[in-house]
Amino acid sequence: MEKRSQSPQALPKELPVLAVLGFTEPAEGDWAHLRGLQYSCLARAKAVRMATQVAAIIAAIAVLLRHLPPLAIAGWAACAFAVLWWGVRNERQFADSERRRLSRAEIRSHAVTVIARAVIWAIPVCAFGPFVDQQVQVKLWTVVAMLMTACAVLVPGVPLGTLIFTGIVGGSTIAYFIVLGTYDMALVGLAFVGVIIAGAVESARQYLSTKVAEAGMHERDEVVSMLLREFEEGEADWLWQIDTARRVRAVSPRFAFALGRDASEIEGVPFIQLIAGSAWDSGQFPPSLHELAERLKRRESFSNVLVRVSIDGQPRWWELSGTPKISDNGQFDGFRGVGSDVTEARENSDKIAWLARYDTLTGLPNRLMLTEALGDALVYAEQWRTRCAFLMIDLDRFKAVNDTLGHLVGDQLLARVSERLKSQMTDSELCGRLGGDEFAIVIRDASDLEHVNRVAQRVIHSLSQPYHVDHHTLYVGASVGSAIGPRDGQTVETLMRNADLALYRSKDGGGNAHYTYEPALHAHAEERRQLEFSLRAALQREEFTLNYQPVVDAHSEGVLSFEALLRWNSKEHGFVSPAKFIPLAEDTRLIVPIGEWVLKEACREAMNWPEHVRVAVNVSGEQLLDHNFAPSVVAALTQSGLSASRLELEVTESIFLRDATLARSALEQVMALGCKIALDDFGTGYSSLGYLRKLRFSTIKVDRSFVQGAATGNAESLAIIRAVVAMADSLDMSTTAEGAETEKEVEMIRQLGCRKIQGYYFGRPMSARDALGLFRNRSFVHDQSAA
Repeated sequence: MEKRSQSPQALPKELPVLAVLGFTEPAEGDWAHLRGLQYSCLARAKAVRMATQVAAIIAAIAVLLRHLPPLAIAGWAACAFAVLWWGVRNERQFADSERRRLSRAEIRSHAVTVIARAVIWAIPVCAFGPFVDQQVQVKLWTVVAMLMTACAVLVPGVPLGTLIFTGIVGGSTIAYFIVLGTYDMALVGLAFVGVIIAGAVESARQYLSTKVAEAGMHERDEVVSMLLREFEEGEADWLWQIDTARRVRAVSPRFAFALGRDASEIEGVPFIQLIAGSAWDSGQFPPSLHELAERLKRRESFSNVLVRVSIDGQPRWWELSGTPKISDNGQFDGFRGVGSDVTEARENSDKIAWLARYDTLTGLPNRLMLTEALGDALVYAEQWRTRCAFLMIDLDRFKAVNDTLGHLVGDQLLARVSERLKSQMTDSELCGRLGGDEFAIVIRDASDLEHVNRVAQRVIHSLSQPYHVDHHTLYVGASVGSAIGPRDGQTVETLMRNADLALYRSKDGGGNAHYTYEPALHAHAEERRQLEFSLRAALQREEFTLNYQPVVDAHSEGVLSFEALLRWNSKEHGFVSPAKFIPLAEDTRLIVPIGEWVLKEACREAMNWPEHVRVAVNVSGEQLLDHNFAPSVVAALTQSGLSASRLELEVTESIFLRDATLARSALEQVMALGCKIALDDFGTGYSSLGYLRKLRFSTIKVDRSFVQGAATGNAESLAIIRAVVAMADSLDMSTTAEGAETEKEVEMIRQLGCRKIQGYYFGRPMSARDALGLFRNRSFVHDQSAA
């Protein structure tokens, strides 16, 4: 019982007889609590039962006084009063039983007092009966019957006590009548006892049913009270009530607090007036407030209606629910309901909706809003037989800004770009950010196709102007690709894809230009896709080969090294230009495994050349930043047996724009092995003397554009070459001039001081066999002793 009393259960709904008597305790329902309700009746009728007992004792004494010795009567009376007093004291422990669980010991102690009382009252009939006449016996039976009846009536909740008392007293009396042979009295006694017991059990069930119902009602009342207190004491909800004239009545403290007024000021004021603010005088109600007024007027129930109200001149959002009140005679008696201030939730919802449709960095519409706007523009164009346009914009050279100056400066630059974009827009144009450094413009009316080009050129010109960000002067350009709807696509996805193809064409052409979509771009994209598919299998199919272009001494014209150049002869596409597949390999990161193969093959082939001849291998930025780059160089040298000093790795300045620290660390590792590092295309990219100071390059290669410019007498090209040569000499670095094709260019290179020359004048890229054949041609062999 103790264990069950600790678990919260509902009171039992079924009341079996044995369970009511206390002989069993079903598993369902909180019987421990119900026992407390049963025994609580002992404390309620205590005075009446005590008076009944005292009256019965006095009546028994009066009946026996002239028939028995006074001493016997006094002894019995003393025992009866003692048992009565004991029982009264015992029943005090049940005063609070309605609010707690009873223990078995308490129930047993009450049963013992009932047994003692029953034994005391069995004595007058059974023990004193043989000494008195039959008339006195009947009188004693009457007194005992009165006690059994009183027990059943006054203690309805504890039928077990009635059963014990009636069983002992009635049973002993019936047995006595049988012994005397008065069977008629025995039958009467038996019937009486049966009626008392049955009545006690039924009374107990009705009593307990009433208690269960009362407990349920009390629990519901507590729940309702608790809810009301939560409404009144909570910080967000309140109760409101209005009469038939829609005036506020029974103002709750929380409602008054929500209105920012005292309850006395609110009582009797029209509800709408309290929450309408200045709109009450002007009559210009917000739609939500007008809807609320109409519902109140039509006497309709409503739930969770969002209403824009004005409290102390400040706009707020309330959520109201209300139900009409109906009086007992069926008449409308006003409204009552609950409300809460949901301003913060509403603002958060608006903020979430804004975040879902706008870019947080630039404040421009995001991809979702742009696609919705483009969808609306397509519907409008189809409905009115007009055209719309979608322009995709990608910033040129933005990645270099991000990599060199950091993302903080890059984000500030994007914010400035967005400001310029917004300033270029008209009412029929919407600009937004797709992500990263990609932006887009939706032109709702593009019937004039030239207008689309004007918008694109205007954007390119605006975005190409210098930016001043965080003490830096920055330059970025813009590439634009456009598609016209529904001509170039009847769905949002198709139009965006085609604009992206046009943008890719613009980027592929060098950027800072606008290209419109053409069906041929699909063929170009499909070709690129198929080329990528073939490129992924080219290494396994052994479709790659290496060509070697000689680099000669500027004065002796002896071969000093070969630059290994990758060539691809595809089974599906034939010979593919390096200008086409190398960028594709870099975009797909296939350049990493391809570059490892080039390293191994070049080192293996170099072992066939004289020991003074080096091999130069171009290294992509993707390779250099790969964590396995240095181990791949070690593996190529180890497997081929080539000396590290005979391997020269050519890198461009662009690799330092992505992650200068990682690139420098990778180069330092291979330089520690003894490999040489050449800086290729110096002067054409993002030249910085800082690279030359931090890394000890073996060679600086002068781009062919400067060589050709100098050959034509271009003063700027001549100055650049002289400066590079002077700088390289001072840093103990060698210089290689690329692209020498004529004798005039070769002579000019020698005069400018370049130490090595590479170009078609001395040899085009050739196969490994032809490269090896150069050393068998004595007219071209470098003097070994001079080397």
